[in-house]
Amino acid sequence: MIPQLLASAADSLATATVLTSSPDEGMWNNITRFMQEGGTFMYIILIVFIIGLAITIERFVFLTRVKSRNKVVWQQILPMLQQGNFAKAEEVTQSANADIGRILAYGMDQSNQGKRHDDIELAMEEGLMEIIPQLEKRTPYLATFANIATLLGLLGTIMGLISAFTAVANVDPAEKANLLSASISVAMNTTAFGLMAAIPLLLAFSFLQTKTTEIVDSLEMVSVKFINLLRKRQIQLEKMKKNAAAKSQEKA
Repeated sequence: MIPQLLASAADSLATATVLTSSPDEGMWNNITRFMQEGGTFMYIILIVFIIGLAITIERFVFLTRVKSRNKVVWQQILPMLQQGNFAKAEEVTQSANADIGRILAYGMDQSNQGKRHDDIELAMEEGLMEIIPQLEKRTPYLATFANIATLLGLLGTIMGLISAFTAVANVDPAEKANLLSASISVAMNTTAFGLMAAIPLLLAFSFLQTKTTEIVDSLEMVSVKFINLLRKRQIQLEKMKKNAAAKSQEKA
């Protein structure tokens, strides 16, 4: 009796799995069937997506570290610049492992040489131009990979349709409609998967590009703020010199 009940339960479970499928196994089976029916282009699109995902993760980690380091260094240097302690600020920039420290080091070096403000600005812009390619490195590939995934999906669909029409050419006319509809459904899998890979890559590209722009804007803001504080400091020194000269003349 018990073996019969177990057999009946097993048959019922198998039938339910085929019809509805369990959340985990059914999803995995659907994904596997989806990939297999799509053909070779599905795996090429998957490789493109994995490469794009790896670039996204690497760039996100890199830009996050750069932003964090710049923020920490700027919070250390800003009070020193506001107090006019440029010598101490220069020591921090030379020892700091951050892009903002490198840019400020360019400006302070020109300032120590007695260069004009225009020369200091050009030196800091030069430092910024050296940093921007590192921030934008590999990010444009994501947009390219998104386009490639879309085009591969379309190409896979076209190749699938060609194969489908070729296969039904010599088939019984009564079966052509069914075979053709099934073949077209399978061929469209590559287009769907291409879009599924392209959309996240485009979103990642936009996100990383925005993050990069924020870092570049913050570096430009730091450059402008440094120049303004430097001018303010020089004006204060000139006033102090004039006051000292006036006092010396009064004593004389």
